[in-house]
Amino acid sequence: MSRPAPRQVVADLLTLRPQPMPPLAWPQRLRRLPHVAVALGAAALAATGADPVARLLAVVHAATVVIALLRPVAAWWLATVLTVVISVAHPPTHDNELWTWPVQAGVLLLLALRNRPAVSAAAAAGSALCGTLLKLAGCPVGSWTTVAVGCGLFASAVMIGAVRRGRREDRARLIEQTAATAHERALRTVLEERARIARELHDVVAHHMSVVAIKADAAPYRVADPPPELTAELAAIRAVALDGLNELRRLLGVLRADGPDGRSAGGTAPQPSLERLDTLLDTVRSAGLTVGLVVDGPRRPLPPGVGLSAYRIVQEALSNTLRHAPGAHSVVELSYRPSALGLRVVNGPATRGAPPSPGGGHGLTGLRERAAMLGGDLAAGPTPDGGYEVAALLPVTVTTATTHEDGPA
Repeated sequence: MSRPAPRQVVADLLTLRPQPMPPLAWPQRLRRLPHVAVALGAAALAATGADPVARLLAVVHAATVVIALLRPVAAWWLATVLTVVISVAHPPTHDNELWTWPVQAGVLLLLALRNRPAVSAAAAAGSALCGTLLKLAGCPVGSWTTVAVGCGLFASAVMIGAVRRGRREDRARLIEQTAATAHERALRTVLEERARIARELHDVVAHHMSVVAIKADAAPYRVADPPPELTAELAAIRAVALDGLNELRRLLGVLRADGPDGRSAGGTAPQPSLERLDTLLDTVRSAGLTVGLVVDGPRRPLPPGVGLSAYRIVQEALSNTLRHAPGAHSVVELSYRPSALGLRVVNGPATRGAPPSPGGGHGLTGLRERAAMLGGDLAAGPTPDGGYEVAALLPVTVTTATTHEDGPA
């Protein structure tokens, strides 16, 4: 941090802008406790003074501590002027104790809590110079020992305020950095999940492109004496499909090069769909999870992207149940609608404590990305009985199914 210029320090000492006390990181009902403490301290200082004039001066001087809660610089100037007035017009005596030094120190403490150390040090030096000049001018401000103690009190107040202000700023920076780190982690999780979705969808698209190329290549042999124009068109279709496959293969090399030495971290196994849901349920049952399946409506083939995303949503929801709700009963509900697939995974409360999980807690972020990619919605949250629910609605585009029949080559 750069050191402020002297001109800037002077400008800060001449400002009258309000500087309210920043909120404290305390419980809500205790956040006003410092203000109450300052008011009680000012009341104690205002009670000094044996005669009416001294008592009035003490009240006015102590009020600068309360003013310093909102405008510390203005309160410091007022307290300094009142110190001079009290020392010259109505100096303290043994029976008429005006605590000018503690009041000045209290104002400096509140000023140091809201201003840079250079500004606070300049104010403390001004207060110490004022007290020293009053002593040199012969004003009854006490002995030189009293002046030295007062200057030490000013230095201690500024030091305590500067340390407290520095700790508050460090805490604010830490909170800001923690929030930025959490945002970056969530963004990285979204990007990783999108890359994973892209790898999976690549396999689906590549499969269909391969079918197009094979069909285009075999079509001329299924018809006797095909026209030359038809043969040429089918050859062009096959060539375009093969070019597309080559581009997809190059893209696959980029998407899968995320392991050590650029090797694939995702493998090349076929991507799952709801056709493998029963196998998934058997796997989690063998891991100790009691899970049931409820299907509403007749099962039917789904587009590959919808089937893959639905499978991944069920897989992630059941994995979270195993990790975070041991012993809970879980139910998977599928609702086949004319133009959408409804999906719901709900589990009851855990029957025993869950072990610590090393995961980053961003699985739901990936599920929401999958649902949003398909134009669907996903909601997740606790249930009234202490369990958890994941529900999704995935749109399904109605297409005419193509029957693949093998003919003579």
